[in-house]
Amino acid sequence: MPPKNNRNQVGLGRAIINRKVKDARTAREDTDKYTTDLDTGLQSITQERDLDEFLNTAQLAGKEFTAERQNITIIQSPSVTSVGHNPYLLSSQEEKATLQRHAQNKDRLRVPRRPPWTRDLTTSQLERQEREAFLDWRRSIAQLQEAENFLLTPFERNIAVWRQLWRVLERAQLVVQIVDARNPLRFRCADLDSYVHDVEGPEGEKGSGPKGLRRCLLLVNKADLLTADQRREWADYFEKEGIQFAFFSAANAKALQEAKRLAEEAVDDQPQQITSDEIENQSEIDSEDQVVDATELHADESIEEATPQTDTSVEIHPHHLPVDASEADDPRTRVLSVLELEELFLSSAPDLSTFATASTPAPAKLVVGLVGYPNVGKSSTINALLGEKKVSVSSTPGKTKHFQTIHLSPAIVLCDCPGLVFPQFATTKAALVCDGVLPIDQMREHIGPIGLVVRRIPRGILEGTYGLRIRRRGVEDGGQGDGEQVTAEDLLVSYAIARGFARAGQGLPDEARAARYILKDYVAGKLLFSHPPPGVDDDSFNTRSRQLALERLASAGKKMAPATRVGKNADTFLDVDASAAISTLGAGSGAGKVLDREFFDPGSELAPNAFVKGGKAFVRSTAYPHQNAVGNDGRMVREGAKADEAAIKGKKHNKGNKRAKQRSGKGYD
Repeated sequence: MPPKNNRNQVGLGRAIINRKVKDARTAREDTDKYTTDLDTGLQSITQERDLDEFLNTAQLAGKEFTAERQNITIIQSPSVTSVGHNPYLLSSQEEKATLQRHAQNKDRLRVPRRPPWTRDLTTSQLERQEREAFLDWRRSIAQLQEAENFLLTPFERNIAVWRQLWRVLERAQLVVQIVDARNPLRFRCADLDSYVHDVEGPEGEKGSGPKGLRRCLLLVNKADLLTADQRREWADYFEKEGIQFAFFSAANAKALQEAKRLAEEAVDDQPQQITSDEIENQSEIDSEDQVVDATELHADESIEEATPQTDTSVEIHPHHLPVDASEADDPRTRVLSVLELEELFLSSAPDLSTFATASTPAPAKLVVGLVGYPNVGKSSTINALLGEKKVSVSSTPGKTKHFQTIHLSPAIVLCDCPGLVFPQFATTKAALVCDGVLPIDQMREHIGPIGLVVRRIPRGILEGTYGLRIRRRGVEDGGQGDGEQVTAEDLLVSYAIARGFARAGQGLPDEARAARYILKDYVAGKLLFSHPPPGVDDDSFNTRSRQLALERLASAGKKMAPATRVGKNADTFLDVDASAAISTLGAGSGAGKVLDREFFDPGSELAPNAFVKGGKAFVRSTAYPHQNAVGNDGRMVREGAKADEAAIKGKKHNKGNKRAKQRSGKGYD
């Protein structure tokens, strides 16, 4: 028997005791007092292999499956001769037809509902009902994918994560759905509003009260990335659809709070000198003048927080757009401050007395549930509301694993739900990576997402942001002829060479690593593109934001990075300007003239004269033995002349360590 002072909690005896306790709990499974032993570590599952999906479906159904042979259809994409074609993306005609099908079947995408429950149900019965309802929902989603041939986004497949959403919707009286301002329709789940209105009573129990007590609010976060005109167009669309909305920026609120904190610290550090005259004058002030009205002070604080919001955000986030002065004329497009957002929560919430029943009184505080996709800024919004870091924030989607209850004020309680990937119709998976829904570090294919980036961001912004010289393709090389088209390969190669990203082996540019850096800049807003409302052209919607970006890059005057690592005096150097001039010209006489000029120029490398390694001058190649008897001037060379020349130059003896790797440095600056 170990001594009493031994505090070691491991060992065979401890393992036997724990096993007996667990077996005792399992024996009481069918009783009313059974407590489920759930796994505390929730893991978000959005993508599964075929085998994992089959096993999880069998586990949910609780029965065995028999494999059946199915007809196999091989789909071959049509042959495309264009160099700029990306096999991972859709053409403009295909994308238009796909979006039309999505609009016709948008009502078929639903959020999994929690089955009706009462307090009389045991835990095992409730879990069985939830699994059956979730399995039916999975079957309906599979029907859309297989029978209707729809491409859906990778959605959440773990029932434990959906349970967190059910609990949040049942607790909250006001459900706030947070979306990204750059693509609000991608991050908004329309069926979630219908689900909120279907929840019964104060806690969601069947028969505990009427439906439709809860209200919804759409919070458009990262609104500082939009111009005033862009926010106005979105406001018109939301009002047309009957959606209650508000614009907010957690980054601006955080920057404002940080600037205010630094200003207070600077004031506290300044030495204060008070003279005797000031003390006498201060004592003569009436006590009534010292009282400050609380409402005026509150209004002054809100004005102070709202006024310097633009300047602070521009200094800390240079890629964010400045706030237009005309926003005051239209209150719909105004980016709310922290205090204004709190007041909006209180004004948008329903009457709490309607949630009172015969057994439960009315709630004393308003519970605001925050729901949304991963990486849209739910935790950052809470941190901005609290003014300090209460919720862990990460750029990796799905950082919050359990819903958290946070007391914001004596009247408001925030309930943060884990980030959920709702099922949505999608054109390609590359769009989900660009939207920040799928983790960038875990992507297996980078050509598709980068292809979307080069479609949405013009050449001038890409070159000015990174200081690159991207290759210009002519019609002969598969381009459009104007030289403005950028392919994913050209951007990745230029970025990798400029940053020195090379793969092991032959030292080729590491395109996958370059793609991760570019996509993270795109998700962060450094490369800005905003999706317009339905019926608005992409280019016209982003015209003003692109002009502001080009003006900012022109004023910065960023130095252009070299397009090659080879020095100008190296034998393998290729002039970039000459190749760019050739590629920018269209097919026909222009390219032919440039080619003729380069070919007939005596000093050009394209001349018909033979050049060998060793210099730019003309050198006769010695392919036959008799060529050694004739010099370059055509005269006979006497015997022993070459030996005398070699003796005069001398012999270089390399007496160093021959096993060490020799680096001459030839070919680099």
